[in-house]
Amino acid sequence: MIAFIGRRLGLAVLLIFGAITIVFLALRVIPGDPASLILGSQASEAELAALRTELGLNEPLFLQYLHHLADLLRLDFGESWRLGADALSSTLERVPATFTLAGTALLITIGLGFPLGLYAARNAGGWGDRLVSYSSLVGQALPSFWVGIMLVLVFASALNLLPSTADGTIWGLLLPAVTLSLPFLGWLARLVRNGALEELGKEYVRTARSKGMSERVVFYVHVLRNTLTPAVTVLGLILGNFIADAVIIEVVFAWPGIGSLLIDSITNRDYAVAEAAIVLIAACYILLNLLVDVLCSYLDPRISLEAV
Repeated sequence: MIAFIGRRLGLAVLLIFGAITIVFLALRVIPGDPASLILGSQASEAELAALRTELGLNEPLFLQYLHHLADLLRLDFGESWRLGADALSSTLERVPATFTLAGTALLITIGLGFPLGLYAARNAGGWGDRLVSYSSLVGQALPSFWVGIMLVLVFASALNLLPSTADGTIWGLLLPAVTLSLPFLGWLARLVRNGALEELGKEYVRTARSKGMSERVVFYVHVLRNTLTPAVTVLGLILGNFIADAVIIEVVFAWPGIGSLLIDSITNRDYAVAEAAIVLIAACYILLNLLVDVLCSYLDPRISLEAV
């Protein structure tokens, strides 16, 4: 266990280092002058030049990169010129909102995806199975931003049942959470269905039936347990995708999370906050994958962490 966690943490450091490098280069390749955004269009060339020198933007890109890495070793992403505060602290303040959205979307995905997948497996080949399968394919195919806009038009504008943007209530959380969960809900339902059908064809199921066990006991005690391992693996990936996909959903619904902060920072060339947000999202994704691997080893003793 310790050796496995050590290997994964070492790999995580390399991945985060790669993410930092890519983000550093990408943000500086994007056209635009941060000094002009900070001082405005009325600033003189002398003022712009002085600010570029203060920010280190006149240095060669490689030197900027080395200085930046030295700062990051101290967890210093710099100051946000737009927010007037520490970039990392400003980003961490948005974490609870994003995690609330992602957690609610995960609950919706599990609460609907598992029962629908099990129902489809119990009624394989029937109309219920076909309805679940076709609906899940449609849900996976629709772009999330389009689904979000349609939900706002129907439930907020036309029916006036739910708020179209975050208002601090659970009702303001419902539309963005449903929008975020919809593609993955169908994915999970199909995974549970296919996994349960695969387990039903195995030898231990025939043995359980030959001992006189009821179909309900065979399905919900034996088959369901062996379906959990791949489902848990996918749930970890889904939660990581929720955090990443929240970038779009938070903008559509004006949700005050990391995603909307990231888009605003990129638009305004706020390098420090944009990089802090991207690195934090990458770190969350890596940590979730580690937790999923450990959890799967407990659910299925056949999985050895030393072999992962």
